[in-house]
Amino acid sequence: MINVANPIYDAVFKYLMEDNRVAKTLLSALLKREVTEVEVRKHEYSNGARDKISMFRIDFGAQVRQDDGSLKLILIELQKTWLETETLRFRQYLGMQYADPANIIKDENPEGYGIPMVTVYLLGHRVGDIEEPVVYVNHKSYDYDGNEVSKGVPDPFIESLVHDSIVVQIPLLRGQVNNRLEHVLSVFDQTHKDKHNRQLLNIDERSYVDDEEMTRILNRLLSAASDAKVRQDMNVEEEYFQAIENRDTAIMLRDQKIAERDALLAEQGAQLAEQGAQLAEQGAQLAEQGAQLAEQGAQLAEQDAQLAEKDKALLGYAKALRLSGMSFEEISSLTTLPVEVLKSNLD
Repeated sequence: MINVANPIYDAVFKYLMEDNRVAKTLLSALLKREVTEVEVRKHEYSNGARDKISMFRIDFGAQVRQDDGSLKLILIELQKTWLETETLRFRQYLGMQYADPANIIKDENPEGYGIPMVTVYLLGHRVGDIEEPVVYVNHKSYDYDGNEVSKGVPDPFIESLVHDSIVVQIPLLRGQVNNRLEHVLSVFDQTHKDKHNRQLLNIDERSYVDDEEMTRILNRLLSAASDAKVRQDMNVEEEYFQAIENRDTAIMLRDQKIAERDALLAEQGAQLAEQGAQLAEQGAQLAEQGAQLAEQGAQLAEQDAQLAEKDKALLGYAKALRLSGMSFEEISSLTTLPVEVLKSNLD
């Protein structure tokens, strides 16, 4: 096992890609075609200010061998980032490349076509639910009915306006090596991080013993690990990302507390709603009971009125019987009215 510098760091990645042969090895593996020549373009856009996010960018002009053996010049925009970032940042950078007059083919190009471009994104994070560590996004041409157009394609006009992309999700490398590209990218596999120092990777060099190009990459990473300036730049990145991690942790804890508070408030709200529903139900029951009592009261009042009417009629009958000479006892037996009632009302 050997300890090499971790190329996820911008300083190490830049040091690695400054080696022309290493750059050709990586780009050839990504494009799945032989890159015979590669030149770093004059503009390198790296996030030197490190205000919000790490996004290292580097442009290459590459001669790529085609299936018929000819060479084709393409522009490769390689962008590497540690952390998740807005796609707007990538789009803004691409816009600059499309608008740059230096990216127009000048020789034998009266129409002013742009150099065909391929964008490569080396991401230190995952993209949604995509499980593949490397995703190729290639454009095609279709007619109105959805049939693929093959005659005359590729066309320089179309290639000037659209581009292919290669997206590498570094967290999904995970030691799996099934092809040449994954073999080359294995030096980015973060499962090999040293447990005491994440600036270093622990690499088994026996996996690359018969691969001259990979041996050169390992040697370049070994050299980066011993380079004082690279180590210093890595320390600066480490401090920056530690601050980012601390900030993100604070945000995460804050969001967690807010979520817990919201959950508690929601639970209390649900309890209050349940209590309100119970009180409303009890109120409805009481209202129903009140209605029943009112109905019973009305029935009793009606019964009382009927009894009063009956008593009045009986008293009239009793009065007539009294006038006929009957005694109170005889009248009581006929009307069922008590003797005391008869005496109080008839005397």
